[in-house]
Amino acid sequence: MQKPVILIHGGAGAWQPERRKAGIDGAKAAAKAGYDVLKTGGTALDAVEAAVRSMEDNPVFNAGLGSTLTIDKRVEMEASIMDGKTLMAGATGLLRDIKNPVSLARITMENTDYVFVVGDGAEKLAQIFKVERRDSLTELRLRYWKEQKQKLKTGELESLPKLRKLLAVNPGLFEMDTVGAVALDKQGNTAAATSTGGYSLKLPGRIGDSPLIGCGNYADNQAGACSATGIGEIAIRLVLAKHVCDQMHNGQSAQEAVENAITLVNKRLRIKSSMGLIAVDKNGGIGAAHNTPNLCWAYMTPKTNKPKAGMEAKLIVETNMESANP
Repeated sequence: MQKPVILIHGGAGAWQPERRKAGIDGAKAAAKAGYDVLKTGGTALDAVEAAVRSMEDNPVFNAGLGSTLTIDKRVEMEASIMDGKTLMAGATGLLRDIKNPVSLARITMENTDYVFVVGDGAEKLAQIFKVERRDSLTELRLRYWKEQKQKLKTGELESLPKLRKLLAVNPGLFEMDTVGAVALDKQGNTAAATSTGGYSLKLPGRIGDSPLIGCGNYADNQAGACSATGIGEIAIRLVLAKHVCDQMHNGQSAQEAVENAITLVNKRLRIKSSMGLIAVDKNGGIGAAHNTPNLCWAYMTPKTNKPKAGMEAKLIVETNMESANP
């Protein structure tokens, strides 16, 4: 067993060249922020919150400060967090100006009788607990929004109403990079957290998998922890994070569980099922897999003296269901 362990992702999808170096640097910083908590005896819950907060404060990621915009040019953020020791969880969504949505999700978990709070209830909690706010609209996301809206105006997308066709012709159209973290602490407790701004040009009010426990993330000390990234509707339909944890509970390693889950996505859902997964099992093993061009991810364990990061993990090819290391 190796512990403590922190594993994070900065999102699956087609990372544009202008963002890749910043993404790697940001992933390393997030992994270090989480591991610094763990190495001093902090909890897995504290670690995943610290890691995700780091990414929410970095405009390169689609969460917090870097959130993408809805079709009517608004920010709508969502997040969740789960404690594998107690199975307690908290989630929130449709946030406009909360600085760190993952922290509001934890407030929901620890200070209410509920799991998922949005709208007026979330606003009331933010006021009561004096949650820090900020304008999360950035110039980069505004530029992406303008480019995508122009394609709609010129008619390039009018004849492509289905998501599969949109993504096949314009693979960089929708930004799907969610952020997340999973951890195992010195006491053997697990936790998971996920945060996102959704995907570009989404319909206002749409909520994805990130705040849905069992879909965007899940943690259970008897199995491990998992966080998902990609098209939220895919993770929702398969309750994907819980599926990964169930496989680890049944004896699969973290790597086996995420690879098999991505293969399941490829086989069961024939739409363009862009998805990435990270996991840590109860023995401290880590896993990362995706069927997208890129997965921004990083990790730290007792065997590493600095964060290890990359833009690819285990690629599970969608067309022929074979595995390959890029």
